[in-house]
Amino acid sequence: MHFNFGIFFNMSCILNIDTSTDVCSVAVSEDGACIYHAEDFEGPNHAQKLGGYIDEALSFADSHAIPLDAVAVSSGPGSYTGLRIGVSMAKGVCYGAGVPLISVPTLELLCVPVLLGRMELEEEALLCPMIDARRMEVYAAVYDRALHVERETRADVVDADTYREYLDHRPVYFFGPGAKKCMPVVDHPNAHYIDGIQPLAKYMFPLAEKRIAQGKTEDVAYFTPFYLKDFVAKKRGEK
Repeated sequence: MHFNFGIFFNMSCILNIDTSTDVCSVAVSEDGACIYHAEDFEGPNHAQKLGGYIDEALSFADSHAIPLDAVAVSSGPGSYTGLRIGVSMAKGVCYGAGVPLISVPTLELLCVPVLLGRMELEEEALLCPMIDARRMEVYAAVYDRALHVERETRADVVDADTYREYLDHRPVYFFGPGAKKCMPVVDHPNAHYIDGIQPLAKYMFPLAEKRIAQGKTEDVAYFTPFYLKDFVAKKRGEK
């Protein structure tokens, strides 16, 4: 494992929800482990799948006599509609169960499978998770291996110089649903690409448990996702 997430296990059972991309995923975690998860990669099918996944996850916890302590939801950036659905459902569970709401930034969530993976990262390596936006645009941030923010989340129009200030000095690992846009245009000796990384609910618990330990909860009534950009309706067939 590449990174100590600073988890303080406190017998927490968390319902984790991610709908930030076309993938719909739900997981139940307890004491620092994922004990149940469901995922749909055929989407976006959030409106059709999410409610059923949540019911199944809560039924699993109930059948094992595990009381729910919190709900964690991916807070964006990402799909406007997906985030709205995910946060709305998370709030509904929080109201019904009387438990707190935890928000987890989507780009930070993307880093978890990389940091917990088998690939050996250089000590000075930077992580650049990316969510696909429109055309040559991505939502991206830059972190170090301890998930300290080197550059805040932005909507980037990708060209050969977009990340040069980091690439000229340190290895940078690009990954996530938006990283494919960089591959043809960001050609630098320090640029590395990791395939197959998605923001999934089963990876959320280290970040969620850390936030619980730090007392970082959201106001259920007033919390809104981090959309980053206003909603723009797509034309038929547009990506």
